[in-house]
Amino acid sequence: MPTDAERTWEAVLRLHAALLPRLDLAVTRHGGMPLTWYDVLLELRDGGGRLTMGQLAERVVLSRTRVSRLVDEMVGAGLVAREPNPGDRRSAYAVLTTEGRRRFLAAARVYLPAIEREFEAVDGDVLADVADGLQALLADIAP
Repeated sequence: MPTDAERTWEAVLRLHAALLPRLDLAVTRHGGMPLTWYDVLLELRDGGGRLTMGQLAERVVLSRTRVSRLVDEMVGAGLVAREPNPGDRRSAYAVLTTEGRRRFLAAARVYLPAIEREFEAVDGDVLADVADGLQALLADIAP
């Protein structure tokens, strides 16, 4: 019989696997960018508009190589700029551009209602309890 920890982890993974493709489709179709780009723009915005590639990789939970490729794509689209890190020649900053901020806000107008639609059939008290429980878990296990 699975432990509560195992059941919780399985539920988180299954929920993520069920919702991610649908949310990605909504953002890609109607927000004009893949969800991975949105995630990078969100983290840059929340990080003050500028993060090292290593910081960005940790925040979006992707490898540095994958983040570097995503940032290259986004530089080509004008959403992000790369700037050298004067304190460490081996690293660079990803910087949110004005166009990136504009496109992020436009995609958020699609993404946030899509999230709401996915959970509209769930009782509000249940959602609040799950959110509170997951936040407590994060506080207990995150460094």
